[in-house]
Amino acid sequence: MKLKFSKMHGLGNDFVVLDGVRQSLALTPEQLCYLGDRHFGVGCDQILLVEKATQPGVDFRYRIFNADGGEVEQCGNGARCFVRFVHEQGLTDKREIRVETMKGLITPRLEGDGNVTVDMGIPRFLPAEIPFLADDDVIVHMLDVADETLETSVVSMGNPHAVQVVDSVESAPVGEHGPLIEKHHRFPQRVNAGFMQIVDRHAIKLRVYERGAGETMACGTGACAAVVAGIRRGLLDSPVRVTTRGGDLNIAWGGGERPVLMTGPAVTVFTGEIEL
Repeated sequence: MKLKFSKMHGLGNDFVVLDGVRQSLALTPEQLCYLGDRHFGVGCDQILLVEKATQPGVDFRYRIFNADGGEVEQCGNGARCFVRFVHEQGLTDKREIRVETMKGLITPRLEGDGNVTVDMGIPRFLPAEIPFLADDDVIVHMLDVADETLETSVVSMGNPHAVQVVDSVESAPVGEHGPLIEKHHRFPQRVNAGFMQIVDRHAIKLRVYERGAGETMACGTGACAAVVAGIRRGLLDSPVRVTTRGGDLNIAWGGGERPVLMTGPAVTVFTGEIEL
């Protein structure tokens, strides 16, 4: 099977994007892993599949697969690439679209300056909504990792996040603690581990060890989760500039039951065709 694709990235968080609207695609986990392999395939953090919507009043369906072949609920940087892809492929001429994901609707909008703003929905904090094994809904949970007890905030942005504040993202033990947090027994569906450095009340630096992908250059939902956690802890005020290794995102959240808004770039690197 010959498969057309676009290679895209949002701040270095890179994707293979597939058109499942004009062609029927049912890829196996092995084929997804092959696409994501940086030595034998195209190489990416996630594979994004654009499909026809399954409900009225919605423009598209959005599916996300990690490079290990597993399907996940949400991807913020991918959502920005999604809206640019459907425009470049002529699948829509709407600047703002409604997209269904595994965890509900998102609304990406292509801005006049080329950036993309995504309504990422309302953050959730109840342990059962993460999911996270805990008796109480508190702003900071204590998490035992290796020989340390970490102060961690748990947030769902449609996918699970555990965010901790660190003195410096450069010296943070992302490679050591990230895998341990990702697979911690208190997260039944695993978790994305965020390491956040507070710069000032409107700026942070962030590294994220992503579930099923390892550390990435940027993580859109991780940026949203970090800002939400910082605002809840009284450390940040909206809006917040989030500096990742791949560049900057702007995140705004008014608190409570208001949605999180994420703005940043989305870039097409190249298009191609691969035989599976």
